[in-house]
Amino acid sequence: MKPYPFTAVVGMPDLRLALVLSSISPAVGGVLVRGEKGTAKSTMVRALAGLLPGVDVVDACRFSCDPVEPDPACPDGPHAEGSPAHRRPARLVELPVGAAEDRVIGSLNLERALADGVTDFQPGLLAAAHRGLLYVDEVNLLHDHLVDTLLDAAAMGRATVEREGVSVSHAARFVLIGTMNPEEGELRPQLLDRFGLTVEVASSRDPELRVEVVRRRLAYEADPDGFAGQYAAADAELAADIEAAQRLLPSVKLPDDALRQIAEVCASFEVDGMRADIVTARTAVAHAAWAGRTEVTTDDVRVAARLALPHRRRRNPFDAPGISEEQLEQALQDAEPEGPGPDDDGPGSGAPPEGGEAPPPEGGAQEPSGGGKSGGDQKPVGAGEAFRARRFEVKGTGEGAAGRRSRAITDNGRTIGVQPAGTKDGHPHLLATVRAAAPHQRSRGRRGAGLVVRPQDLRFARREGREGNLVLFCVDASGSMGARQRMREVKTAVLSLLLDAYQRRDKVGLVTFRASGAELALPPTISVDAAASRLDGLATGGRTPLAEGLLEAARVLRIEAVRDPLRRPLLVVVTDGRATSGADAVQRARQAAGLLAGNVTSIVMDCESGKMRLGLAAELAEHLGAEHVPVAEIAADTLAGAVRGRISGKAA
Repeated sequence: MKPYPFTAVVGMPDLRLALVLSSISPAVGGVLVRGEKGTAKSTMVRALAGLLPGVDVVDACRFSCDPVEPDPACPDGPHAEGSPAHRRPARLVELPVGAAEDRVIGSLNLERALADGVTDFQPGLLAAAHRGLLYVDEVNLLHDHLVDTLLDAAAMGRATVEREGVSVSHAARFVLIGTMNPEEGELRPQLLDRFGLTVEVASSRDPELRVEVVRRRLAYEADPDGFAGQYAAADAELAADIEAAQRLLPSVKLPDDALRQIAEVCASFEVDGMRADIVTARTAVAHAAWAGRTEVTTDDVRVAARLALPHRRRRNPFDAPGISEEQLEQALQDAEPEGPGPDDDGPGSGAPPEGGEAPPPEGGAQEPSGGGKSGGDQKPVGAGEAFRARRFEVKGTGEGAAGRRSRAITDNGRTIGVQPAGTKDGHPHLLATVRAAAPHQRSRGRRGAGLVVRPQDLRFARREGREGNLVLFCVDASGSMGARQRMREVKTAVLSLLLDAYQRRDKVGLVTFRASGAELALPPTISVDAAASRLDGLATGGRTPLAEGLLEAARVLRIEAVRDPLRRPLLVVVTDGRATSGADAVQRARQAAGLLAGNVTSIVMDCESGKMRLGLAAELAEHLGAEHVPVAEIAADTLAGAVRGRISGKAA
């Protein structure tokens, strides 16, 4: 079945343009596509491969070496000058988010290395993507160890595999394209910066455009080949235009006036480092080539800035991406460029055919949910600036998703032992394998220098690293928390813990309780910024149903234990310890705490303030078997200062 035609996708002119520019100039650095589910992100990316010109490769080379400039370190080389070659279509290689590291970078055959003394390297997905496209759907869900691998390959243009003293390296230059739904969490800043361009997409609200999308999709499903044939000519024309722009690219000049504009724009938006300037310059050159010009103009710089800068302005995961049009125009004017003035057509002016409607404006986030309970509500109070929070850990050693919080048995980390094949395969352990095979060499009739190794001899490293956890916040939103300065301090502390959860790759959830009941304000999710939005809109008021809050937290944790059994929970109860709602409120709260005690690692963040304190939060922590932490001691620096003070006091 033929893929969906690129020119048949309706709308999304910015995405179409970004993909085309990355195809014209792979040095731009690829594209990150952010958008809600069901917006044809993956469809358009997969259709791109059919538009790219073919590549010449050396015959029988598994690493796609260019016959004109072959990789001198190619594992299948060296390739002699004039080696037989052939032309093949450009590849689009998909990297699954759950792929093993060996599948991505390649693997070494340990049995052959020991028995025959040869390096038998099996190439991975990075080798397959060399000189093509590497596509990662849901790239924000990619495991950290795979993110590190991609960062290395993107930075060096090479992939290196090192196993037990054997090292293999090969070229791995590719256009990285990722799609993601921001509701499911954000990317690590290091990987985010590696994407040259970013585009926000959203489904159109125009009924006519939506009708056309459905009509084309149904026609494709009814007759894929016939539907593709209708757009074959348009796709071929677009492919020819891309190839023509690639030929023109080396001739495009970047004058000093355009360089000053780029520098002024990047400085105006206070982006970090110089990569933004370089990517914007490369994108402007590619756009000029796409428009058929041999010199970069102000319009090219404007288009490049709109695509290259939005994701580089974010200072923390809670900042919305995007750039101000007024600020962009002011920066262009401040550079006092020579040549034509601004073009009102915007970034879609050089877009490929079938543009359709412009996407909705950026930053259209949904309104955060408030407490949802009535009765004496107070307006939400904003949080202060987040600080570096203490690291709280779940007790014991887990086997959950890779992260940076609690101890766990993981694929990466320090080696703490060995295990036989089939238990939980990972990185081969050479010394343990040799020890297992050595006693059997005589009975196996060994001849020569190599070992006779059987599959049952293989041993794999058992490694300990860090895992990500489920951090469930249970927040008191009752009237006793309503003092503005107090709630601001509480929200700042919780926001800081959310930032810490983002950095440690945790899943987060939010339960709130007030008035007469509790509610799940945010189901457990990887999207930490969604939790921050709910927190920002949290209103206070009413009585304090502490028991209901703890019971709702227990219910959520019980469900998540079924859905995601390997991700261990950390419960953070944010309260002053009061229980004032319903009959026997205090006794019911203690009973609810008893249900959680011993089963869940918990922290009670004590929000009580003032000179007269009841110490109820400390009592709750005792019933929960939890660590009691005053809100003022959440900051890592505060803890370090307190420890230093105690040490100096003892010394005195």
